[in-house]
Amino acid sequence: MDHIYDVIILGAGPAGLSAGLYAGRSRLDTLIIEKGQAGGQIINTDEIENYPGQIVEGETGVSLVRRMYEQTEQFGAEHVRDTIINVELDGDIKVLTGEKDTYQAKNIIIATGAYARPIGCKGEQEYKGRGISYCATCDANFFTDLEVYVAGGGDAAVEEALYLTKFARKVTIIHRRDELRAAKSIQEKAFANPKIAFLWDSVVEEVGGDGLLQTMTVKNVKTGELTKIEADPKDGLFGLFGFIGMIPNTGVFADEVETDDKGYIKTDEDMHTNVPGVYAAGDVRVKSLRQVVTAVADGAIAAVQVERSMSEY
Repeated sequence: MDHIYDVIILGAGPAGLSAGLYAGRSRLDTLIIEKGQAGGQIINTDEIENYPGQIVEGETGVSLVRRMYEQTEQFGAEHVRDTIINVELDGDIKVLTGEKDTYQAKNIIIATGAYARPIGCKGEQEYKGRGISYCATCDANFFTDLEVYVAGGGDAAVEEALYLTKFARKVTIIHRRDELRAAKSIQEKAFANPKIAFLWDSVVEEVGGDGLLQTMTVKNVKTGELTKIEADPKDGLFGLFGFIGMIPNTGVFADEVETDDKGYIKTDEDMHTNVPGVYAAGDVRVKSLRQVVTAVADGAIAAVQVERSMSEY
């Protein structure tokens, strides 16, 4: 508690690690706090194709993040695993209370990211881990040669559906609209894949089964028609993966920093929040594109702004 860091970075995804790298290289006394495994959402990505300078063949979220993490250590950033349960961001010294310890810093960079939005169907909680998943990379192998459904129609949903075709015998995308929202290049891959089918204008209403996911009721949003889907008796279950958006990890900051109506933190182009000495970077902030490349840019900008503010003292 007596130690006061120059900057504490909350979150060890691409934004937080980038901030840690830049802060460390600036010789700032830097602490990165992560509540779980470093990497954030990107560690659930099996294949990365659009990060400049990546390994062209075989780059995964895990491999990319591993190198980022090692760079932060190389330049002196300290790492701690803890869950922050309370923050006091007013004043020159910010105080963060975790489950394990209490931390102080002159500056805070919030890079806590976002998590998968629930599908919103009846029975969802009961069948999490029993047929329902939000991470294809984590759980695809459990559905080898089975039928799988994907709820969503954006980039993440279609990319994960494509990945699932490596394991499942059939993948059906359930989308509430009559066309996908994913990038055209991703759509083209999906439409060309013989393993992928589509249920348009539909949402998942309810799921069920005897311990495992075996039934699902799908509603047509235009006609109101309900369709019950049952697992093949030979399979005994099917998979349902939810990719319908993200929710920002901003709960602990709700009364401290300004957010939009969805809970994302508002910043200016230099990552300043409305609270002096507090910055936000990556998926947690209001922005038009949430990708690894934009997250690391945010982190770099935030750390440079911290260094400049420190040099003014």
